[in-house]
Amino acid sequence: MHFESDTIAAISTPVGQGGIGIVRISGPQALAIADRLFRPKKTDSPSSARSGSLLYGHIINPSDNAVMDEVLVAVMRAPRSYTKEDVVEINSHGGMISVKRTLEAVLAQGARLADPGEFTKRAFLNGRINLTQAEAVSDIITAKTEESMRIALEQLQGGLSEKLGEIRERLIETGALVEAYIDFPEDEIETNTSLQILDRLAGIRKEIDALSATFQDARFFRDGLSVAIVGRPNVGKSSLLNFLLKKERAIVTHLPGTTRDLIEDYLNINGLPIRIMDTAGIRNSEEIVEKEGIRRSLNAINTADFIIALLDGSEPLVGDDLQLIELIRPKNAVILINKADLPNKISIETVRETGKDFLPVSALTGKGIEELKALIFHSNLRNWNEEREGVVVTNIRHKTALDKTSSSLGRAIGLLSADQPLELFSIELREALDSLGEITGIVTADDILDKIFSTFCIGK
Repeated sequence: MHFESDTIAAISTPVGQGGIGIVRISGPQALAIADRLFRPKKTDSPSSARSGSLLYGHIINPSDNAVMDEVLVAVMRAPRSYTKEDVVEINSHGGMISVKRTLEAVLAQGARLADPGEFTKRAFLNGRINLTQAEAVSDIITAKTEESMRIALEQLQGGLSEKLGEIRERLIETGALVEAYIDFPEDEIETNTSLQILDRLAGIRKEIDALSATFQDARFFRDGLSVAIVGRPNVGKSSLLNFLLKKERAIVTHLPGTTRDLIEDYLNINGLPIRIMDTAGIRNSEEIVEKEGIRRSLNAINTADFIIALLDGSEPLVGDDLQLIELIRPKNAVILINKADLPNKISIETVRETGKDFLPVSALTGKGIEELKALIFHSNLRNWNEEREGVVVTNIRHKTALDKTSSSLGRAIGLLSADQPLELFSIELREALDSLGEITGIVTADDILDKIFSTFCIGK
């Protein structure tokens, strides 16, 4: 694809009714296309307007000059635009038909419908942002809490790429020093110099490993923590979900088996997005629909990051409860004894023998709910510091590249320590540099770029 000759367009606002709908155009013909479609009320045409201008007028049909919509047109000239190309944004009324008609008119004038994420991809290819910042754009769009938004903004502002750039410069300096000895083999590397290089690389590797280790906790702020509420029918799973969400999300009745399928919603606990699932009651059943719901509940136990196993404290344990306890024994889970507002009839000793944390709660009064939220938050975040400083890694692609960098440095350190040929050491150092370059896009294959930007929405 030749970006230099293509002009692309797409709707950049969500589908549906709204106050404003935006059609974005980017490329060498953006201003010319806007000139043919836009009739200014009093101002200049887009091609003669200054960059940053907002023009009032109408979009017309070039074939008969009929007015299609009343609009505001924003003009952003290269290179001072999102893509570093000429960009025009047509702000029309937000109805589905009006925005769609405007886009169709733009495409009829020679623009091509943009691929998912193509505007941001052009911003990357044109050097306006690096690859980690481009990925941060997607994270900002999908952020579900203030904390996940803050982490994404740190990355967009270049926090991670700045840190990696500083590490990369230090590796380049080390490589240049070693290359000098390779170019002049008659000068053997001095012992003191060798020890300094080893010490420097060990320090860099420690930094990279520490950065990689932040992924274990930070990823949950990007992707969310999946939590499944499981238990036999009629123990209060749906009531607990509704209390946590503070809304009537699940149907609650006195009849067992009301919930037949997974019900999902998002909860915010201290900035951590929680994807919480209310599951069908687990019991022996031959009813086809209920059986499928139970199968999905069992699957949720296997895939969720954290399990809430709910028991009915107003009744003694039954076979289905004991079976559930065995299912969650190897899992990351907490046992809740619900209906703490009623006399407890469950043997606490039996629950304690599971080795799991347990907590009396009431989905009716809210007893124990705040303690439950704290348990959920800390269930997977063992080392998260709310007052943390420095960048974190939330993307598995970044962590994989960091781990590859660390492995290459480990091999380089081993080669130099064993007094092996410097050429072999240099190869490993270059591998480390390439792995770091993959993160910010200095070294990136086209298929990786296509995969990254395919996850974006069209129009961004």
